[in-house]
Amino acid sequence: MQQTTMRKIVTTAILCAGLAGFTACSDFLDEEPKSALTLETYYQTESDIIGNVNYLYRNGVPSLLSDMSGAYRGSSVSVTSMLTGYFQSEYEGQEVDFIYSRQLTRQNFTASVCTYWSNDTWDDCYEAINVANAVLKYIDNVDMSSPEQYKAEARFFRAWNYFYLVKAFGDVPMMTEPTEDGDAVTYPTRTAEETIYTDIIIPDLQEAVENLPEATFAGNSHRATKYAAEMVLADVYMMRGQYSEAVPLLQDVIGSGLFSLTQNNDLELNSAFNLLRENDDLAEVIYAYERDSQVSNSGNLPAHAFNLAAGSAGLFETYSLIVNVYNVSDRYQNVYEENDLRIQPNQFFHWTYTNPNTGQTFTFEDQTGNWYWYDEEALLETNIGTKDWNIYRYAETLLSAAECIAQTSGVTAEAAGYLAQVKARANMEGKSADEIATELQGLGQQAFIEECWKERLREFPLEMKIWDDCVRTMKFPDISETNRGEVTFVDLIGATNGSGATFKETDLHWPIPVEEIQRNPNLTQNDGYSAQ
Repeated sequence: MQQTTMRKIVTTAILCAGLAGFTACSDFLDEEPKSALTLETYYQTESDIIGNVNYLYRNGVPSLLSDMSGAYRGSSVSVTSMLTGYFQSEYEGQEVDFIYSRQLTRQNFTASVCTYWSNDTWDDCYEAINVANAVLKYIDNVDMSSPEQYKAEARFFRAWNYFYLVKAFGDVPMMTEPTEDGDAVTYPTRTAEETIYTDIIIPDLQEAVENLPEATFAGNSHRATKYAAEMVLADVYMMRGQYSEAVPLLQDVIGSGLFSLTQNNDLELNSAFNLLRENDDLAEVIYAYERDSQVSNSGNLPAHAFNLAAGSAGLFETYSLIVNVYNVSDRYQNVYEENDLRIQPNQFFHWTYTNPNTGQTFTFEDQTGNWYWYDEEALLETNIGTKDWNIYRYAETLLSAAECIAQTSGVTAEAAGYLAQVKARANMEGKSADEIATELQGLGQQAFIEECWKERLREFPLEMKIWDDCVRTMKFPDISETNRGEVTFVDLIGATNGSGATFKETDLHWPIPVEEIQRNPNLTQNDGYSAQ
């Protein structure tokens, strides 16, 4: 019974989302389990509501996008990026959803893919949705100082989790009421993706935009803001091809004056990309998954900046297992031109490393290390990474705004200016943003749009936004194997990915968890996958 299983999972989630309050030394979100409580006694105080809202910050979609803490695995979205064939995990023989994704053979291994990917994604998102539903149901019965803020946060996370679900699975059950003990068992059917967008995702995010604070992430105690909601809503509109609706949202983020690109102090270890790697709360950050040494450290993420050979060489003593779970292929790296700062050593990637404590030098062979994930203190001293994971950066705002304006109004000076800012930061020849913008205005509309797509590939190689862009545009970036900077965008279906596999229609979605289908006779499987 699918609904019964969901009830057990999400009810537990509600009762385990209590909050002891912000710690005395910081505003870091904390959680204290209250598993002995029942729903009849739980939603009585402001702290009960806040505790459940705080649960949403660390569970569901924020975790699926950012949790790289596993010893052998990357995040949920990192597995999705494997579909492009441009990335590979050293442990794909064990974590088989990686190789099935990269080789586009998931349809032949439905049960395994569900065990490794679909089950957790489905459960995590629905747990968060049910917590949000409960907050929205009970909050008006609780005496609170700022209920509208917490309603807006609950709607923000409910919409974001549904957005992740429909991108992953297509049509999914739509639930707007919490599932509670004592409810009659029902067997929900899959709701049309369009209905979920129009009835929940878009209106929830619109309410979040209206009611969340106009502040930076750091300036709002690391809580969701109006601008974070605008970024998610713009993503939604872009995924639906509604570029004109996304434009004012992105312009509002830009026009707020609260955000700016991190600038280069030099083109080496004090570059913008190293500053982003090392520092939290920069003005470029719109939303991040907050890390802390006591409550939620980054686990094995620092170790994923290296590979098994580095571990075998005894490069570090702090981590027992060093694994490259997201090796970026040489072909993908050809997306960069020679004068692009981001492809230089110790920017996003690295190929040689010298341990400053021991003097030992290590050189990668046939792999690329992920320098952007390098955490010196964790690897050399503490074994505890505390760097926040940036989910939305201002660079993305500029690139999305440039594309959306071009999609609707052509290559305007405004669109060219936004794209030029991102390109200028990475340019090593001293070209100004104004000079680059002038050049960009000479491009035709489609060429300019594709330049925006290329820049997204260059700017977010380790933030894993590539598959969403493929599905959104229904284009695949065919990166030249020989010519740097040369990318041709071809129709996604029928294209050959970076590992030589051919995309099919059924590759666009993941399988509905087999266990859910077995329990719920009203659930159907996605095309190409087995219900067994």
